[in-house]
Amino acid sequence: MALALGGPLSAPPAHAFKLFGINFFGKSDEDEDAARITDPVAYSVTIDAPSADDALTEALQNASQLYQERERPASGDLGLLIRARDDRERLLAALYEQARYGGVVDVLIDGRSIDSLPPSPEFRRGQAVPVVVRVKPGPVFAIGQVRLTGDIAGGDPSAYDLKTGRRADSTVILKAGRQAVDDLKQESYPFAKLTDRQAVADHGNDTVDVTLGAQSGPKATFGDVAVTGTKTMNPAFVASYSRLDTRKPYSPEELRKAQERLRALGVFSSISIKEGTALDQLGGLPLTIEVSEGKQRYFGVGANFSSADGFGAQGYWGHRNLFGQAESLRIEGEVSRLGLKDVTDFDYSAGIIFTKPGAFGPPTALTVSLKAALMDPDSYEAKTITGLVMASYELNDTDTVSAGGELAWADVDDAFGKRDYLTASVPIEFVRDARDDKLNPKNGYRASLAIKPSYEIYGQTPFVSTEGSITGYYGLGATGNTVLAGRLAAGIVGGGDDTLDDIPATRRFFLGGGGTVRGFAYQEISPRNAKDDPLGGRSYVNVNLEARIGVTETISIVPFIDAAAVSAQAVPDFKDIRTGAGIGVRYNTGFGPIRVDVALPLNPYPGGTRYGIYAGIGQTF
Repeated sequence: MALALGGPLSAPPAHAFKLFGINFFGKSDEDEDAARITDPVAYSVTIDAPSADDALTEALQNASQLYQERERPASGDLGLLIRARDDRERLLAALYEQARYGGVVDVLIDGRSIDSLPPSPEFRRGQAVPVVVRVKPGPVFAIGQVRLTGDIAGGDPSAYDLKTGRRADSTVILKAGRQAVDDLKQESYPFAKLTDRQAVADHGNDTVDVTLGAQSGPKATFGDVAVTGTKTMNPAFVASYSRLDTRKPYSPEELRKAQERLRALGVFSSISIKEGTALDQLGGLPLTIEVSEGKQRYFGVGANFSSADGFGAQGYWGHRNLFGQAESLRIEGEVSRLGLKDVTDFDYSAGIIFTKPGAFGPPTALTVSLKAALMDPDSYEAKTITGLVMASYELNDTDTVSAGGELAWADVDDAFGKRDYLTASVPIEFVRDARDDKLNPKNGYRASLAIKPSYEIYGQTPFVSTEGSITGYYGLGATGNTVLAGRLAAGIVGGGDDTLDDIPATRRFFLGGGGTVRGFAYQEISPRNAKDDPLGGRSYVNVNLEARIGVTETISIVPFIDAAAVSAQAVPDFKDIRTGAGIGVRYNTGFGPIRVDVALPLNPYPGGTRYGIYAGIGQTF
């Protein structure tokens, strides 16, 4: 038996949706359907497949429109017959997906097979019409001989997952055809196409012989790049920033990356790249980048909460395209520790950030910022003004290096007394980001290393701070609905004189709070003097472990444990390790998860925080 591997082999899902199965207001879908249908025919349905296992039974139920829409009446007698006939094709396709090519499906309406019904049947009224779907699944078929033809002749069938002896699921055969074409396109053949796909079932041996053929067409490079749809953006900048360089070998992956780069600018509401239908005289494929610009100005607010540190509120305003090349300006402000202190003791910060992508070429960016803050954590009081100029360069898709200059003034009142600092620094950072998703990763990792040589001008004190971290994510199961996440971070400050106060308090290490060790207050973890005043440290090590266990599509339960040691010496001594543990809830939204965590310190400070509740947007790490 020869099978045409097209639509019927891949059963489309039968859609039926209710909000938790509850109709909250107005008419239900069933009521509205009945109101729209002039001759509603109610029916009951039974899928009779006694030899099917649980997995196959579920697959049949999911594919059956009769079953999925059993609460919705059919539109007249003919409508019920049409639904039944369509169902037979859908169920056969579901059997093929399970490698059962000898299956038989029959549908009986009111005790009669649909093959014996007249073109315009009439069914009884007054009660639901009984519908029985009889399924004999038949044996599971395996892949037999595999023949590759055309420009993939001589290839390895296992490269397309067509191994002799494996289950002959129709989805595997269909996927193999798509992969054959995709592989040719990755080799710079933009017009590759499938020329042959056959599956012949041998019912004597329960095998399926597969023939797969593809034609590559001409090899190509990228040709000229045109840009349409821009209003305020410079089209030449868009073409350049895409990095679709003319005469570079054609690659669908490069097209995908180009879309991601342009989308990351934040300027466009939609982006598509159209490929030409013919090559130019030099063998290049013309490309057209079609864009639609979104709103240039934006604003927003945010909030977070900690039982130990109170509420925080943030606000920002920005412009995404100042001069036609996606130059962005962002003005932001924040007030924190609300509800815990007098208004004069709140923490305040404000900043203005200018970013120019492609400042020195497409892989580069320039950032200039000026920020001011009034900080009043329990460990110190500080007024700060910080100016920063930073240039970054993308080494590849995952790696970025950046370097720049910083000048920071700080007026600090801490356990050592009141003192002013003026510190010039040269921050240098390397980041490798291999996560599958920036907002809610399920797999991959992110690693960073930052070195910041500094010179405190007033005290004539040179010092160097170094911080590094690595964060990993591992999704369990086929869907990755449960994610194991961990982070290891460490830092040291070297140089300076013997006393800690030569290092500004804003550059010493204090840990604790929702971002480091939950269960402790913000910056509560620190070396202390004889009066139990926190001093800050020269080194730290921080470890976080979480299990993000998905219980629904949007809700996860997250048990976690955090630990940290902060030392007065440049080398951590681990004499005082503070640990917090707890459980949290995540509600996944389109813009990132909403987070609520409850934690207890396992070894609290005397008179210190006894529990912590934290709420915000985004994962902890």
